[in-house]
Order: sequence, then structure tokens, then C-alpha cells
Amino acid sequence: MGSVRARESTQKLFIDFQFRGKRCREQTALENTVSNRKKLESILKRIEAEITLGSFEYHTYFPNSPLARQFTKQAQIQKALDAHDTPVFEAFSQDWVGEMKIQWRQSHVSTVEGTLKNYLNPFFGKKEVGHITKKDILEFRASLAKVTTRSNNSLSASRVNKIMTPLRMILREAANRFEFISPYHGIKSLRVPRTDVEPFSIDEVKQVINTVRPDFRNYYTVRFFTGLRTGEVDGLQWEHVDFKRRQILVRQALVEGRLEYTKNDGSFRTIEMSQLVVDAMLDQQKSTGGKNFIFCTRTGSSLSHRNVTKRVWYPLLSYLGFRKRRPYQTRHTAATLWLAAGENPEWIARQMGHTTTEMLFRVYSRYVPNLTRKDGSAFERLLITEFEPNTTTALEEVSTNEA
Repeated sequence: MGSVRARESTQKLFIDFQFRGKRCREQTALENTVSNRKKLESILKRIEAEITLGSFEYHTYFPNSPLARQFTKQAQIQKALDAHDTPVFEAFSQDWVGEMKIQWRQSHVSTVEGTLKNYLNPFFGKKEVGHITKKDILEFRASLAKVTTRSNNSLSASRVNKIMTPLRMILREAANRFEFISPYHGIKSLRVPRTDVEPFSIDEVKQVINTVRPDFRNYYTVRFFTGLRTGEVDGLQWEHVDFKRRQILVRQALVEGRLEYTKNDGSFRTIEMSQLVVDAMLDQQKSTGGKNFIFCTRTGSSLSHRNVTKRVWYPLLSYLGFRKRRPYQTRHTAATLWLAAGENPEWIARQMGHTTTEMLFRVYSRYVPNLTRKDGSAFERLLITEFEPNTTTALEEVSTNEA
């Protein structure tokens, strides 16, 4: 966002804005008055609108600026490059995916291919990558606002951003290979509203575990008291449970029915089992100890989290009179219960698969009064503990002397 400012030494106004990743400050001869500021702010708005549309020409506004010559030269180079043929988007994106597959999980490959098929190729497929403009990109993003989901809802800002990510990566790679300036430069992601976590209280956890159908009691006990993600608990196998050390080794996750490595290095972790979890695992071993997955169907195949959610989880919450919450809230519940119990935040972060404690405090601290207290009572307790005996003795001595 640009601004109109005044130099302290001269009190002359100048315009400060960003263009093609470079900070531009252009001096004027105008005095620092209200009317002059309004005039320049109007010009700045027009400049920023043209930058957004990709039609801004620097020399039109600042013909004598050294930057104008620099940007004009860049534009001439770009124009010369545009005269050369570049592959169409659909062909280039197909080659790009083929090259990137080796470093992606299969589930991510499927996601990107689905995004290309359903959104990007229908809009950009026949256009040459070197001729796609910022205006094209913004028009495409605006068109996503008209798309509706199966439940007749508009695409969320988060979903739109995820669709735009492969487009940004493809155009950046094409720009590097064919030596043109990526039209995606300067386009920011949509702002995503922060979603609040809704952990269960300890009393609610008790009701869930005591009420859920017996064949899923161990499953939800493990979920509530380990912080495992859905794919992690569904993909858990007996070889990854160490009863001797009371540990669960998180090494893989079940994603769209396939076992894949954990999503990142932080997720590759070891979880310490509490006695409740150990007991649940030992009990579960009686029924599925000879099968591949710890939690599975009667035939031994992996669970379908959508079926479990629809047929077990939501009916249970409805029966108990609880508000509808995603099963992922069991993970949030584990974090808040650990914090409330006073466990070391670094230990909790490791249990959750977070590389630092930053997210832990940012997301969960408001659910733990002792961590968010700002009334000085914790410091007061420290002073009482450390200094009260000395204070009492001094008062007794004063009383004795007065007597």
C-alpha cells in the first residue's frame, strides 16, 4: 500500500509505492498542504489501480525519473520475449507435475492434478504461459467466487488460496525457464479468517468415552489423550507401539486409503502413552492384535474416517446434546488438557508434532487460565512463599521492642 509523505528537510511531498518488487519514491515540488496531499493521493490511487491491472507505465507519470528508464528497458525486454513462442499452460503444467512428483506425497499429487483438471486448465489451458497477464490471473480468481460446492456454498478464501498456489508455482517456474517476468508477482493471497478451536472439557471427554459404542471406546480414548491426527491414528499399526517404553511411534498416516509418510519432519515423532492410553491399547490388542491396523474394520481393512464420522461421531455428539464439532477437536482437546495439567510446553509441542511452542501458546493458551492470567497473582504467590517468613519475624521483633 503506497503513501504520500513529506521530507523532513524540505517539507516537499513525495510518493512512496511498490512496483515490480521495488520500492519507488518519487519527489515532487508540492508543499505539504492538505489540498496537495489530496491531489497526490488521487494520483497514487490511479497508479496502484493500473499496477493491479498490469497497465502501469512508469514513464507516463515520472518521465524524468531514473527508474522510468530502468522499467522501460525491462518492458522492452519483456516485449521482445513475448514475441517468442512459449508452451501453452496445459502442456507446461503437465510437464511440471511430472517433474515434481518425485518430491511430493501421492495425496498431494492427486490434489494438484485435480486442481489443474477442474480449475486451472479450463481457464488457462490454451494460453501460452508467456502471454498470461496479471489481469488474467485476477479475473480467474474473481471467477472462483462464483463457484459453489456440493452443499451449495461458495468456495472459502482458504480453498481459493489453495487453488491459486499451483498457478503461482507454475508461472514462476515458466518465468525462470523462458526468462520473462512472472505476472503473478505482487498478487497476495486472500485473507483467511482465523478459525477458533473448540476443545472438549474433561467432563465432556468422560461422557464421550463412557457413552460411545464399545468397539470405538479405545479408539476415542487414544484420540483424546495422544493428540494424534485422524490420518495418524487411522494408519497406526502394532509395530509402531512400544509397550515396554510406553510409546507410540508416529511414522506414517492414512491418506485417502493409502499409507504415506508423515506430512513433515515435525510430525515424525514419539508420543508418550499415559496409563489410560496403555490400558486402551492393551484392551484393543485383544480384538485386533493379529491384524495389521490397530483400529480397523472387522475384516482388518483400514477405517474410512468419513464413515466413522458420519455413523459414529456425529450421532454420538447429537445423543449427548453437544454442539457439532469435527473429530479433529480431539487433538485440540489433548493439547488443552496437557496445558491445564501443567505439562512442559516444549514436551507438549513435541507430542503434537510442532517444531516450536509458538503455535501452542497462540492457539491454546486462552483455554488455560493459569497461562493467561494478567493480574499479578502468580508473582504475588512467589513473594509470599519466599518472603513471608522474614516479614513475620521482623514484625514480631518490632512488637517486642515496643513492649
